[in-house]
Amino acid sequence: MFRRSRFGDVISRQLDLFERDHPFVIREAQERLDLYNRADRDEAEELYGDYVDAVETGVEILADLRDTFARTLEEGPDEEYERAFNKAVAKRLPRFALDIENT
Repeated sequence: MFRRSRFGDVISRQLDLFERDHPFVIREAQERLDLYNRADRDEAEELYGDYVDAVETGVEILADLRDTFARTLEEGPDEEYERAFNKAVAKRLPRFALDIENT
C-alpha cells in the first residue's frame, strides 16, 4: 500500500501499531463527529470542540511515532520519511491528517 517510499514498510507497521494500540482514540473521534453531526445548533459548537480535542489526541500520538523514528535518521532522509508518513496518514487515517503536518 505504501511501498513507493523506501519507508513504506516501516510506516505501514507504525500505522498498524497505532490502530492496534489506540482503537479507542479512533473510535472516540468518530463518536464525537457523529454527536456533532446529530446535534442541535445550540450544542454544535461545544460538540465540535470535543471532536477537535479527540482528533488532536490522535494527531499527538501519530506525531510522536513519526518524530521518534525520524530522530533515528540522518538529516535529509528524516524529512523524506516525515513527508511519507504524513502522506500515509492522509490516505489511511484522513481524520488525523489535517493537523499532522503542523505538529
